[in-house]
Amino acid sequence: MAKAKSKPAVKNKARKPEPKPAKKSAPVKAKARAVARPAAKRPPAPPRENLPSYADLPVREGAPAGAAWGVFGEQDEVGTINLLTPARVVASKASIKSGKVFSLNLPIDVPNPPLFTRQAHRHTIKNFGGAMEFVLDDYIDNFYPQASSQWDALCHVMHPELGAYNGVPKNEITGRGGKRLGIDNLARRGIAGRGVLADIARYYETKGKSIDYTKPESIPLEDLEATLKYQKSPLRSGDILLIRTGWTQFYYGLSDMQKEELARETVVPGIEGSDRVAQWLWDHHLAAVAADSPALEALPKPEGNTEFLHFHMLAFFGMPIGEMWNLEELAADCAQDKQYEFFITSAPMNIPGGVGSPPNALAIK
Repeated sequence: MAKAKSKPAVKNKARKPEPKPAKKSAPVKAKARAVARPAAKRPPAPPRENLPSYADLPVREGAPAGAAWGVFGEQDEVGTINLLTPARVVASKASIKSGKVFSLNLPIDVPNPPLFTRQAHRHTIKNFGGAMEFVLDDYIDNFYPQASSQWDALCHVMHPELGAYNGVPKNEITGRGGKRLGIDNLARRGIAGRGVLADIARYYETKGKSIDYTKPESIPLEDLEATLKYQKSPLRSGDILLIRTGWTQFYYGLSDMQKEELARETVVPGIEGSDRVAQWLWDHHLAAVAADSPALEALPKPEGNTEFLHFHMLAFFGMPIGEMWNLEELAADCAQDKQYEFFITSAPMNIPGGVGSPPNALAIK
């Protein structure tokens, strides 16, 4: 995908034996400063891949407008997770300062009852009995891997007319005759890199604003950008962006009756699910995006609104979506030390052809 450029070689040539007195000293000085500065604080970010901008998509003939099909290879099944290169993973260890570890996973029985017509699992503890009475085992029936904190696999949503990520034919997609684009692709590869939290809920508090969690309230792109600016949290290519809306905190405050009502008719706020947000996400070249809300974007959509962020992210970009992540403890710590970046790891379950998985995610600050 990335074409090697011969720029470095040209630079060395230009710098060799040119005895221009006045002009030569300025560039040399600037270069010395640029090398010295990162060494004191953190290593420089890995070089940005030669990725097309959203305006330049698609790169492959026959692909729909705005689709990154072929950008990471014709047979690719992990999409933007390709941006988590070894060099980028090494560089992201600079985000670890205190060694504090935060689990980003809700218990698998939260929400309860589950949302979106999913069902509750049944957990059984088994005693081996007899001479093995001191050994316990357990099993889970009716387990929905996306009922709680989750990753959406790239097969989770395809565009109804334009198809699945990378143009994978319908009959090759998991559950429809084949096993492509399943969560096992992410599980085998593993996910690790630099994470950045955008704590929109706390930013809103500073502005006297709030989110109505009982409505499909859409958080404008401008508010996401303002949150990152307020936190002084610039994004880099290959980052995993975590978005806190405060939904988890809201959910834990509900009565049993309110939880049942929400399960019957799931209405949730989220980020603006529009074409312009999709363009923003791609042009920042993020590896993945996860939120504490159940759908990342606000649902249900207003009547007549056909813009759906899931189509863009999963089917067009190959950008995994995380939902219902537990960001409360991490967000509280970030608010305290004003450090909103961290090292993040995630090991999805290796379910062949799986549509989703608990993230098994950790943030290390």
